[in-house]
Amino acid sequence: MAFTPLNALNAFLAVGRHRSFAAAAKELGVSGSALSQSVRQLEARLGVALLTRTTRSVALTDAGRRLMEAAGPSVEQALQALKTATARPGEVTGTLRLTVPTVSVSPIVTPILTRFHQRHPRVEVDLRVENRLVDIVAEGLDAGIRMSETLERDMVQVRLSDGGFRFVVVGAPAYLKRRGTPERPKDLLHHDCLCIRSPTTGAIYQWELERGQRSWRVPVRGPIISADFQPLRELAEAGLGLAYAFEPDVKPQLERGTLRTVLEPYAARVEGFFLYFPSRAQVSPPLRAFVEVAREVTARAR
Repeated sequence: MAFTPLNALNAFLAVGRHRSFAAAAKELGVSGSALSQSVRQLEARLGVALLTRTTRSVALTDAGRRLMEAAGPSVEQALQALKTATARPGEVTGTLRLTVPTVSVSPIVTPILTRFHQRHPRVEVDLRVENRLVDIVAEGLDAGIRMSETLERDMVQVRLSDGGFRFVVVGAPAYLKRRGTPERPKDLLHHDCLCIRSPTTGAIYQWELERGQRSWRVPVRGPIISADFQPLRELAEAGLGLAYAFEPDVKPQLERGTLRTVLEPYAARVEGFFLYFPSRAQVSPPLRAFVEVAREVTARAR
């Protein structure tokens, strides 16, 4: 990869988005060593470190974060303009970068992306399924999908689900027969609970329950801790303990009877899922098209 400031800047932005040299090299179609050299040359030209590298991870320095926030949108607009120049009139091209939580994939993301790809086949969607809270501006993403309580107030929000969803406490019949059924939130303190580790903070998540105007955050403990909901759900089915689950995720198990809901009157409800992005003025053609399709799919679901 020959060194020019713009090539090197694009290389750095790709690494910053992916937090990985390997993934960025794959996106750009270059070798990892060439990509690393290009970023080092850019750092030498600027006289500052842009990335902190370890054997396991890549992170932005303060200077790198500032450069990404300032240059990322402009470079992306320029790349989109080049792709648009080869498109037929009215055809949407380019890349759409989204971050979504695991629990949104089946009920929300899959129906929207299916319709979106049918209508706009030349748009490449970079879909990141991750449960941590993401700064979409700093990481060079176009938009994200999250539940309403995790959104910043300065974000444009587009509702993607009509009505709310519940988070429920579930357990296998064998576990409930062996350990009994909790009747009140404080009873969870005496049960084996399959704990959730926050991928954002690393802390153990306190299970949120509510009834009427009252709410509880229970500091549960148990034999297993994971940041991934799927193994916790499977371990709950196996009878290892109680799990805190997104109700649509465990619907098949509840219907089969391999899991049962406990503390039903205390199930916490959330408003639903929202698409969010920073500013209407910076909406790219792929994102504008995605918003249009998302609204159509949501309206049809209603």
